[in-house]
Amino acid sequence: MRKKKIVVLTGAGMSAESGLKTFRDANGLWEGHDVMEVASPQGFAKNPELVFEFYNQRRRQLLQVTPNDGHKALVALEKEFHVNIITQNVDNLHEQAGSKNVLHLHGELLKVRSITDESKVLDWTRDLNLGDIDEKGNQLRPHIVWFGEMVPMLEPAITITQEADILIIIGTSMQVYPAASLVNYVSNDTPIYFIDPKPSVNAADFNNLSIIPQNASKGVPNLVTKLIGT
Repeated sequence: MRKKKIVVLTGAGMSAESGLKTFRDANGLWEGHDVMEVASPQGFAKNPELVFEFYNQRRRQLLQVTPNDGHKALVALEKEFHVNIITQNVDNLHEQAGSKNVLHLHGELLKVRSITDESKVLDWTRDLNLGDIDEKGNQLRPHIVWFGEMVPMLEPAITITQEADILIIIGTSMQVYPAASLVNYVSNDTPIYFIDPKPSVNAADFNNLSIIPQNASKGVPNLVTKLIGT
């Protein structure tokens, strides 16, 4: 019997309970900085040291936290279903928890890449600074998709989403595009579960939508128990 395919779309709320800040505050600032200063090619060209330090702080923080019960519950889900996780998050907490199929839409904090060759990606756990170069002498930069840049993993994410028997959305406002558009690629009869303590959607927004107004560490285990039991 074919295992049902579950696609999970996760946002900042998935990792917040592990102690990771969600970057953007109510004023739209990222840790006190305008987003274009620290997350755009223009900002990097203007002040690379500021950009490096911003992501160095995020990387140091990531190395001090661990997956929460929400991450762990998704691993348990893999025992009964074929699970693909598409995450907007740049942390590796899904992988730390043990999830096998994780696609990062916006890049990864623990990787860097050459400024001249996007395919040259390296694992990186320490601070990144000016003067850190690849084997050809090119400066390295955070392996993060900045505002104004293409999202190279979007097409694979669309393909994965189109095959979903069940879609689970966790901890995202569904306001960040193009990630928010993925929900439009599931078939009309696909059950959709939306887990967030402050849901930004209404039950009438999508067919077969179930809203679970809980945080990830509580809502995800509850849903996983339900799905495994059915």
